[in-house]
Amino acid sequence: MSVYDSIRFTVAIDGPAAAGKGTIARGLADHFGLAYLDTGLLYRTVAAKALGGHDPITAASELIPSDMTSQTLRSPQVTQMASKVAVIPEVRAALLVFQKNFASQDGGSVLDGRDIGTMICPEAQIKIFITASVEIRAKRRFGELQNSGSKTTFKKVLKDIKERDKRDITRIEAPLKPACDAYILDTSKLSIVTSLQKAIDFTSEAYVKAIKFNH
Repeated sequence: MSVYDSIRFTVAIDGPAAAGKGTIARGLADHFGLAYLDTGLLYRTVAAKALGGHDPITAASELIPSDMTSQTLRSPQVTQMASKVAVIPEVRAALLVFQKNFASQDGGSVLDGRDIGTMICPEAQIKIFITASVEIRAKRRFGELQNSGSKTTFKKVLKDIKERDKRDITRIEAPLKPACDAYILDTSKLSIVTSLQKAIDFTSEAYVKAIKFNH
């Protein structure tokens, strides 16, 4: 087993919808050779099951990785329902163990979501809060939906994102906010390449220290 296989190194990525956290988190995972988990898919999966008539708490308790492969998880309906099931304490508790187990695996990990640095992995070596203006985020999401063939309007996408932001920020259980020791990365005026490079720069020094510590 190499030092890279045994390293315990966690990167926590948080931020609102369409800020670019998924793209940056995947890029960091690829760059450093870390496992990656989009924790939003956990809630989207529960949301999809809830829309299908299942009890969300039961769905969260019985979630398995293969459930997170459905092509419907990015639909606007699932997106809105995801932020609704995410405020249910029992749902969050059921998914907490899944996330913590993933984060603690040998070899290191990157998790992105809305409460990774504050609740799931407060001990993460690197925490990055990725944000952008609501108009920019709506424009990005609208473009994604258009490319996927979804029929919607920019006005509706903007409204949906504002509503989701409000639910995420004001919920009692694990509200969306930066960890006190998180790097803040505003991607409003940055390209994907530049945004990812900044995140790599934030992470590199801590990653090298983690390797030396495990060596």
